[in-house]
Amino acid sequence: MANPGEGSSDQRYLTFRSEERLYALPAGQVAEVIRITPLARVPQAPKSLLGLANLRGVVMPVASVRALLGRGETASTSTARLIVLDGAAPVAVAVDEVAALVTVPESEIRREDAELATLAGEELRGVFQRGGEIAKILDLDALLTRAFPQTKAKRTSRALAAKVDDAHAAIDERRWLLTLDVANQEYGLDLQAVREIVPLPDHLTHLPGTDEVVLGVMPYRDTLLPLLSLRILLGLPPASLTRNKVVVARVGDTSVGLVADGTRSLIAIDPSLVEKAPPILSARAGGETQIAEIYRASKARLISILVPERLFREDVMQKLTRTDRATDSPTVRAGERGTRELRFLAFKLNEDEFALPIEAVDEVARVPEQITRLPRTPKFLEGVVNLRGVVLPVVDQRRRFDMPAAENTAGRRLVVVRTEQHRAGLIVDSVTEVLRCSAEAIKAAPDLTGEAAGLVRSVINLEEFGRMLLLLDPSELLSRAERGLLDSFNKNASLKETGRPHR
Repeated sequence: MANPGEGSSDQRYLTFRSEERLYALPAGQVAEVIRITPLARVPQAPKSLLGLANLRGVVMPVASVRALLGRGETASTSTARLIVLDGAAPVAVAVDEVAALVTVPESEIRREDAELATLAGEELRGVFQRGGEIAKILDLDALLTRAFPQTKAKRTSRALAAKVDDAHAAIDERRWLLTLDVANQEYGLDLQAVREIVPLPDHLTHLPGTDEVVLGVMPYRDTLLPLLSLRILLGLPPASLTRNKVVVARVGDTSVGLVADGTRSLIAIDPSLVEKAPPILSARAGGETQIAEIYRASKARLISILVPERLFREDVMQKLTRTDRATDSPTVRAGERGTRELRFLAFKLNEDEFALPIEAVDEVARVPEQITRLPRTPKFLEGVVNLRGVVLPVVDQRRRFDMPAAENTAGRRLVVVRTEQHRAGLIVDSVTEVLRCSAEAIKAAPDLTGEAAGLVRSVINLEEFGRMLLLLDPSELLSRAERGLLDSFNKNASLKETGRPHR
């Protein structure tokens, strides 16, 4: 196809509308037109960037034509479309409506009138008349360059792969525990045995003739997952299934769902504080329930560590195996994918999903009821808390990302993050799971993310599940000014010297 202005007498244009005005793009710049897709919004990105979309496995930035033209954004309508531009890297622009694909003789294109027809915020290459209207030919490259100055050094897939390898090559050998709430008692599972945490579905498929410990089955990825009550396994009385969590755990070569009352925290434990469970505990309930170890998290906090393989009697394991065969569902086997798995902590802010490398997370805990304010500090710095004798600065991540305050704070969690020089607690809406994925799922964040490029290390693109998580760079979560504030923070200060409690 000939490019506009290179000897072709007729030019083809795609016309579209923005705020009732008619614009046009040379057809050679357009790869395809698609409906508006779910977007992963990038915090603190230029307002012209609506977010990132998944285009058949490729991470694609989406810009708003309204914002590029300096106009206010409105809610998307059924006529809104994404115009995917044809270029070396996929980029899409959102428009109010796509009008038509038209052929225009070169003689009817008035390039000399572009300057006269230009309104504030526009960059035009010319105009032509169609159906009684004036169509303005947008210089979209100029608009994008103005809104998103390109960085001098562009990332490549090879550089990204090296960065991911560097980040995970020496994952520390800390032992991690996921702690669970069962009948107001705290139990722990080694993180290596946990695949992920999912909500308990509203409706379960019950299996006749199974032990009472088997609550039923639920759809899980491409299989059916047997659900087992931790209360029954631990010899505790059953309770109503409300707001429960399902911990998907590996038991030998089988995946099972352990139903707990809730999850409490994710902690890296000190091996010197782990003790073997007293032998008397191993003999209860005929050996079905066995507490392997006890972790002394504090004087008032003892965590009983469970090993999934030791939770079940042999006959229960046989029933689980028969359940797998009866449903003709493949079980998920450890190492089945054949590629090295990377681990991330996934969390939500304002319904958007983010992730942090697991090696940057010290622990996940409930947000303390009392946070002590510090005078003359940024609004997003909630204050400090005493976390097991250590004064920890706390950042409200919603405020840090200029998001509205949360209406429901019941599920908020404190994610304790550490870098080479700093340690801080980040308040997030909820922690969804410890995500395991292959290195192939990590994609480069497009250069079109503007100033947020440093914050968003890359993107975890789980195309098969329709999910996209922004992988944050822990060292960039705080700006230089905020890092300077933490540098000057007296870590040995007592809570009494920092001001009155903030409720």
